[in-house]
Amino acid sequence: MKSVLIIFLGVFGLLSPAMAIDYKFYLAEGKKTKGFTSVAPHKIYIEGSYGYDLGTLPKDGKPFFFSVDVPEGNYLVKVVLGSKDSPGNTTVKAESRRLMLKNIPTEKGEFVTHEFVVNIRNTKISENESVKIKPREIGKLIWDNKLTLEFNGDNPSVQSIEIKSADNLVTLFLAGNSTVVDEANEPWCGWGQAFPLFFSSKVAIANYAESGEAANTFVSSKRFEKLLTKIKKGDYLFIEFGHNDQKQKGEGKGPYTSYTSDLKYLVDEARAKGAIPVLVTSMHRRSFDENGKVINTHGEYPNAVRLLAKEENVPLIDLNNMSKTLYEAWGVEGSKKAFVHYAAGTFPDQEKALEDNTHFNPYGGYEIARCIIKGIIESNLLIEKYIKKEYRDYDPAYPDVFETFYIPLTPFYSTVKPDGN
Repeated sequence: MKSVLIIFLGVFGLLSPAMAIDYKFYLAEGKKTKGFTSVAPHKIYIEGSYGYDLGTLPKDGKPFFFSVDVPEGNYLVKVVLGSKDSPGNTTVKAESRRLMLKNIPTEKGEFVTHEFVVNIRNTKISENESVKIKPREIGKLIWDNKLTLEFNGDNPSVQSIEIKSADNLVTLFLAGNSTVVDEANEPWCGWGQAFPLFFSSKVAIANYAESGEAANTFVSSKRFEKLLTKIKKGDYLFIEFGHNDQKQKGEGKGPYTSYTSDLKYLVDEARAKGAIPVLVTSMHRRSFDENGKVINTHGEYPNAVRLLAKEENVPLIDLNNMSKTLYEAWGVEGSKKAFVHYAAGTFPDQEKALEDNTHFNPYGGYEIARCIIKGIIESNLLIEKYIKKEYRDYDPAYPDVFETFYIPLTPFYSTVKPDGN
């Protein structure tokens, strides 16, 4: 009953950040597996404990959320999916819609086991310092002291959940803007929240990106300072800025001055920690000329990243080039299916059409993430060995067909555009 003891200690504020976590929860009805804590179908999460969260319960084949309090860190999660009573199809997301498992089918009486890693963090840097989060981030699942799992799909079926501390793993940190961020609400999606799907349980993805950030504001908001308290030797830092940096005007501002200097600071600090920085050029906005060719709206900013990567011997993933190929493969009209383009009334309380040519929906975020995976392989980064075999072969000139793509929607929506649009 070790898990019960740990939860008991957490309720009374005695859970030490250094204490190893080993939770075992049995969600199915009937006789539980030995060593597991049974979770009643009406058990509601309260702070300091565990249970079903965000106003949901596991009934009627609908999506539900399960949360448990944990200190910040990386956690290996093992789920047994399936039901003795009915077939199911389960997609698992963590925290703010991070994609962990996609469309796992189970027949009646069939059970399958999968593992993945979830990174948990809070805003605290030290006793006197914290990350300067924005109003839009208050209450967001990525900035709390609990691990939240979303079980979605056609009759999501979960028998058990195991959660163990896993701080010895390689962690891949993401620094970026709204094109990378873990968006809390549909239909918005940064490529960073699709990213965990493509890796084995030997890697943790820690997405520190936030909407509206430029390289310098990522530092001034203390997001980078927080990141530096967690990154260690052998970890990776993927850096993708540019959309908001190019909007900064004034003396000394520009692609080969302030922008390059800001990126170099991130690179140097990561290397000082023994980590491996990787520069990523900004993907294009959805902008086409009369011949269906992508228009560069980023000016010299992508070239500045390429030059810095060469001068500082930093691995480069040229997402700018790959996104051009990808968008032109989709075409002018087809590309709308990857961005937030939806007719009025598509989502609750959506009175006006959404026409956003910067931010992706889940399909677009997924395809951009596959481009990043391709870049990792082409750059011969050591972390390549942890990429799942089924996701290694990708050509942006031949993207996954939209009509065959399906990720069940999280039941939270917003028509408010992310910062930095």
